[in-house]
Amino acid sequence: MSKITDLIQSRSEHQSILAKASELGREKELGLYLVGGYVRDLFLGRENQDIDLVVEGDGIAFAEALGSSLGVNRVVPFPEFGTALVPLEGIQVEVATARTESYDPDSRKPHVQAGTIESDLARRDFTINTLAASIHPDTYGVLIDPFSGMQDLRRGILRTPLNPDTTFSDDPLRMLRAARFAAQLGYMIVPECVDSITRQKERIAIVSRERITEEIMKMLTAERPSVAFIILKETGLLGAVFPELDALSGAEVRDGRGHKDVFSHTMQVVDNAAAASPNTALRFAALVHDIGKPRTKRYDEERGWTFHHHEEVGRKMLREIARRMRFSNELRDYLMKLTRLHLRPIALAKEGVTDSAVRRVMREAGEDVDDLMILCRADITTKQVIRQTRYMANFERVEALMADVVIRDEMRAFQSPVRGEEIMAVCSLEPGPLVGRLKTAIEEAILEGQIENTHEAALAHLYAIKDEILASSHQ
Repeated sequence: MSKITDLIQSRSEHQSILAKASELGREKELGLYLVGGYVRDLFLGRENQDIDLVVEGDGIAFAEALGSSLGVNRVVPFPEFGTALVPLEGIQVEVATARTESYDPDSRKPHVQAGTIESDLARRDFTINTLAASIHPDTYGVLIDPFSGMQDLRRGILRTPLNPDTTFSDDPLRMLRAARFAAQLGYMIVPECVDSITRQKERIAIVSRERITEEIMKMLTAERPSVAFIILKETGLLGAVFPELDALSGAEVRDGRGHKDVFSHTMQVVDNAAAASPNTALRFAALVHDIGKPRTKRYDEERGWTFHHHEEVGRKMLREIARRMRFSNELRDYLMKLTRLHLRPIALAKEGVTDSAVRRVMREAGEDVDDLMILCRADITTKQVIRQTRYMANFERVEALMADVVIRDEMRAFQSPVRGEEIMAVCSLEPGPLVGRLKTAIEEAILEGQIENTHEAALAHLYAIKDEILASSHQ
C-alpha cells in the first residue's frame, strides 16, 4: 500500500464520500483524481474539509451522479468552467472536468477546453498544488506529480508550474495567494516569482474587490499574518490592494527626534493579536488600529512627533475602507469601535485607574470589551523593560476590575433610573434628541460617582440640570 493510500484512508470522515466516488469512476470508466490543496494537506498533516476531484470526462455529470449516491438533492453546476459543487454538511466537494485554460489580458475569466489530468495540473498556481492522487479502483493511490511538487513541498518553497509571468498574468489573484501561502505554510516564495509579482502588481486591478478581501482575510488566519503583509509591501502589491496600510511605512527624523515606523509596529501588533486570539475580526482591527496616523502626523518643537486624534481619523477612514472591501455593517462597526477606543485602556494605565473611568470604557466597548483589551495588550510593543513592566502592571489592575462579573453585568444593564417618559413629563418635552441628552447627563453623573445610582438621586439631579441644558439647546 502506497504512502498516499495510507494518508487518504486516514481521513476516516471522508471515506464514504471517496468510496462512492471511486466506485463511480469504475462504473463510468473515467480517470478520477484527488487534486490540489487536499493532496497537499494530506502530506502536511493539515485538516482540509474541501475535497477537490478531477475527472477525465464530464465533471458536472459525474457530480450529479455522486450527489445522487450521497443523498444530495441538488448540486451547484458552473457550466462555463465544467465544475460543480456537491454541498454536504461540514464538507464541500468540488468536481471538475480535467481542462486547459486560456485568458484574455483584461479578464480572469478563462476560456476552457477539456484536457487530461496533466494539462489540468499545469494551469494551477503553485507546484505544491499540482499534486494529484488517483482514486480510481484500478490505480488507487498512484501519485501524479509532473512538476516536482513533492520536492518543493519538502523544501518549503512556492514555485509556479509554468513561467511565473504566465501564471500570474493569467490570474493575478495568485499573487495574493503566494503571500497567503507563505504566511500560512511558512514557505519561501522563490526569487523569480517575487520578481514577477513586482513587475505585474498592477494587474491585480482586474480582480474583484470581493476576491481581494477574501484573500486578505485568509492571510489573517496565519500564525504570523505579518509574513503575508510584508511580502505585499516588498513587492508593491500592498499599495494596489490596501493603500492606507501601505502609507503607514516610513519614519522621519527632525532635530534629532524620530518616531517609530508605524508599519513595522502594526505588523508586530497583528502578530501579537494573532498569538492571543483566533478571531479574524480582531486581527483585522489590529491591522487598522493606527490607520489614521499618517494623516495626523505633526511635529511639535517641544513634544516632538505627535499623532493627535489618529484614533478618530482612523475610525472615519474605516467607513470608506469597509465600503471598498465589501465588509458587512457589523464588521465595519466593530472595527470602527475598536479603532476609536484602542487608546483608552492604555491611557487609563498611564494615568492611574479610577472605577468610574473603567466603567466608562466598559460601557462604550460593550460586548467587545475583551477584544478591546486583547488589542490594547497587543499594542504594547515597547522594548524598554521598565516601561513595559509598568504598563503591564497597570493593565493587570484594569483587567482585574473588568473581570469582576458584578461590574460587568451592571454596566451591560446600566441605564438611567429616570426613564425617557419621566424626563419628558418633568421637562414638558416631546420625544427627540434633547430627551436623550438629559438622560445621558444623568448616566454620566452616576458613572462619575457624582450621584448615587438610585431613582431619587437621579430625579433630583434632573431637576438640578434641566434648566441649564434646556436653555443651552435654544442658543
